Amino acid sequence: MENIVIVGGGAGGLALATQLGNKFKRSKKVQVILVDKNPSHIWKPLLHEVAAGSIDSAFDELNYRYHGKKKHFNFILGSLETIDRDQKTLVLAERRDDAGELITPKQHLHYDYAVIAIGGVSNDFGVPGAKEHCYFLDDKDQAERFHQHLLNQTDRLSCESLNSTADTNNSAPPVLRIGIVGGGATGVELAAELQHTAQGLSGYQRNVAGKVDYKITLIEAGPRILPALSEKLSNAAQRTLEKIGIDVHCNTGVKSCSAEGFITPDDTIACNIRVWAAGIKAPSQLASIAGLECNNRNQLLVKPTLQSSNDERIFVIGDCASCVLPSGGFVPPRAQAAHQMATLVYKNILRSHRNKPLREFRYRDYGSLVSLSNFNTVGGLISGFVGSEMRIGGPIARLAYLSLYRMHLLAIHGIYNSLLIALAGRIHRAIKPKLKLH
Repeated sequence: MENIVIVGGGAGGLALATQLGNKFKRSKKVQVILVDKNPSHIWKPLLHEVAAGSIDSAFDELNYRYHGKKKHFNFILGSLETIDRDQKTLVLAERRDDAGELITPKQHLHYDYAVIAIGGVSNDFGVPGAKEHCYFLDDKDQAERFHQHLLNQTDRLSCESLNSTADTNNSAPPVLRIGIVGGGATGVELAAELQHTAQGLSGYQRNVAGKVDYKITLIEAGPRILPALSEKLSNAAQRTLEKIGIDVHCNTGVKSCSAEGFITPDDTIACNIRVWAAGIKAPSQLASIAGLECNNRNQLLVKPTLQSSNDERIFVIGDCASCVLPSGGFVPPRAQAAHQMATLVYKNILRSHRNKPLREFRYRDYGSLVSLSNFNTVGGLISGFVGSEMRIGGPIARLAYLSLYRMHLLAIHGIYNSLLIALAGRIHRAIKPKLKLH
């Protein structure tokens, strides 16, 4: 039995496992295996909404085992430790429960083709105190921990507000200060979503007593937020953020983090809750795999065919791949790039089976869209006719942004199930609270 093993069930890995599973569903000679450290998948661009409580991850997540049964691939719960390239074996780390008891020992999984698609994690650039004092939003568990902490802090201040009003007749609500480092898409979308959450939570208090104000600060080291967008769209997004009450600090580097806030070269920005959303790198275990080349962000170097630079049986896709563009620069860490890479690797594995030459990756940029919650959506779409950016905003941009998620669902579920999921989503939103309150 030939094993095609995909490590990582993100946007690219899950789409590839689905395609290959459907392709080889009647084959008795090829087995498709998906490995992930989590039992379920949620589209990573939704994590800021999970963190803010705008969506319930239990509704939007996908169970790998159930999906594998439907799409004809096997699933193994585990995380990659290293690769024995001589034996063509993936080594999966042992798993233990919260009490330290062994669940599964270290596993050795043979592969004929391996696809590394474990995505990326936030890059704290070695800033002192960032790991100890900041929340990161790299997966669902981190987003949910942030959300629970946000609710706990809100409840604490609400209780203090009730007691203060009863004792002193003070009508000024307490302030929960939230600082976000990183003016890219994740930081900007999180800031806007949290402001929307603040407005929603205030609606659950009938009187001024018990209300809590959110003070959100966005910190960006560069000269402007959203550097991937044009300057005009970046300025439009900043005006929207400032209009809804978010403080935006550009050209502001963070020297260190503490329990009190962020220390910059000129000041200390006080924050009760701190989020690090700046930079991206691949997980550190990739840098320790013998014989595979990686860059200073732990990304594995790949050939134009998306095979690793030193091993033609190992493909790499998504945020953990360092893929050079023909025009210079590198393929950006975006969901659309991961999907395009997955499509090419699917074709190249089939071509390899038929002893045909492999095709080279050609990234096509369809543009970028950034959602500012219900307040606005900005972005630019690349026109296929003239090859230039078409700037959009408002309801049209919001519709285009929502369609990105629908396209992701279409890739892994097919058109019929995607329509059912969309219908179920509308029903879910109609009968459930607008915000997740637990």
